[in-house]
Amino acid sequence: MSKRKLRINGHSHLLPYPEEIPQFMQDKGIFWVDKDRKFMLQKDWNRPITDSSFFLNEKLAWMERFKIDHAVVLNLSQLYGNGLRVEEMKQALRFQNDFNAKVQHQNPSKFTCGFVVHPGFVRGACWEIERCVEELGLQLLCLPTHYMDTIGTWRCIFDEENEPIFELANKYNLAVEIHPYDGEKFIKLENTSWRFHLIWMLAQCADAYHFLTLNGYQDKYPNMRTCFAHGGQLAQINLGRRIQGFDGRPDLFEGKSHPRKAVAHKNIFFDTLVHDTGGLELLIRNQTSNQVIMGLDDPYPLGEMESEKQSSYPGKILDLAMERKIITEPQRDAIWEDNVIQWLCGDDQAAKDKLVKRILG
Repeated sequence: MSKRKLRINGHSHLLPYPEEIPQFMQDKGIFWVDKDRKFMLQKDWNRPITDSSFFLNEKLAWMERFKIDHAVVLNLSQLYGNGLRVEEMKQALRFQNDFNAKVQHQNPSKFTCGFVVHPGFVRGACWEIERCVEELGLQLLCLPTHYMDTIGTWRCIFDEENEPIFELANKYNLAVEIHPYDGEKFIKLENTSWRFHLIWMLAQCADAYHFLTLNGYQDKYPNMRTCFAHGGQLAQINLGRRIQGFDGRPDLFEGKSHPRKAVAHKNIFFDTLVHDTGGLELLIRNQTSNQVIMGLDDPYPLGEMESEKQSSYPGKILDLAMERKIITEPQRDAIWEDNVIQWLCGDDQAAKDKLVKRILG
């Protein structure tokens, strides 16, 4: 009898209940949730909580309803810590990491949780990686596409100054998630019509992919496996332009790695959250289905949620891709299970077996 195929969501988010968030977070305007659970808030910012599955018990019920066995919980983008005073940043990120560790430890069959560090303070980031791996038992490092350094300059995560972070990720065999946010803080455009979520977030992912591959980090750090949120969507359509640019102006890329070397590389993954089968087909054609993992981005409204307007539900894009013969059934099953496990564990078979055993309880 063949074993049941697992359904693992590789891109999920979770809010703490209001009473779980320390008072200092609200006092300093860093982040909090109102008592009625209607809004998440920061100083001069708020966003409606659009689904009850932002919270733990409701998330578990939602997963049960849609037959999702396990979810990878990323950090909240609002807690990257950009622009905070260093002590406030450390406390906020530590709260997020301790919260995620608690969720994983109390619900081991349901969640694998990530932890976040601030690359602007490399030594502190390395200490926090060591703490999260060795003390909290976490194996997924969440990083922003861009961050503010100590003098207020915005930089790409794959800046060479951050190599100590990647060396540790390599040492600990970590999965790495690259997620965009804060674009409106450094892209000088008015924040209107949701442009930073709909367009610039995808450009931020493409920019980070550009520098990961130019620096050849997928080969330099063979035990670090990087996944780009939202399918790294603009990176897919942009591939030919980057190759032509590299070939046409080699003087601008001295000492850099050719973009072709990274295409379909076993250490670079992308989630399925591209919203249409045309985008998914291009992603798979470029990178092969082996490098694609299931990503629902639940419970955000840009995630693959149940929606009457869009006649949508979690997993719809893969079902449509099968109907349109973009992928086969074994490829669909691998995107839901095997590829996510490969991203999380790499070639460490003992880690894979341990993860599957944890999911199956």
